[in-house]
Amino acid sequence: MQAFFDIDTQIDFLYPAGALYASGAEKLIPAIRTLNTFAVSNGIALISTTCAHTEDAEEFKVWPPHCIVGTVGQQKPAATIVPGQIILPKNELDLFSNPDLPGLLDRLNIDECTVYGLLTEYCVKCAIMGLLKTGRKVRLVTDVITHLSPEAAQQVIEEFKAAGGECVTSSSLRLLSTAPAAGSA
Repeated sequence: MQAFFDIDTQIDFLYPAGALYASGAEKLIPAIRTLNTFAVSNGIALISTTCAHTEDAEEFKVWPPHCIVGTVGQQKPAATIVPGQIILPKNELDLFSNPDLPGLLDRLNIDECTVYGLLTEYCVKCAIMGLLKTGRKVRLVTDVITHLSPEAAQQVIEEFKAAGGECVTSSSLRLLSTAPAAGSA
């Protein structure tokens, strides 16, 4: 069974006014919407992670405060939300910090994972490498990710491929021509 993983596509990362904005990230929103809609419309599990920090999160010793629970910045943009999506909050970089994830993957019989979102060298890296360690097939949609450091992101992609991961583009998934247009779902 397949699952699509929409990693941390939240206001604080996607928009220039966000607390930890990745330059140009807002341009990914239509593709994120297309992938999310395609997944749910085709019976593919859609698992969306969200940073969900308390005001005194340990992470804020390294990063500016971001995605604080209950703030606008912690929310997903409406365009990325589709009925049927599973939202998994996490207080750390790693999606496996949510104790419900391993059981969810097993319960849904997930053996193939397609990953996209933010930020390549942090939360996306934790997702793709963590999923590979579980023995599942993992694809990274390279045109629907973004980063803070191009060099660090490229290194992550090389490590991922060396570990057995597969890089794809959204068009190679043949989704853009078959998915409902944004706003029609």
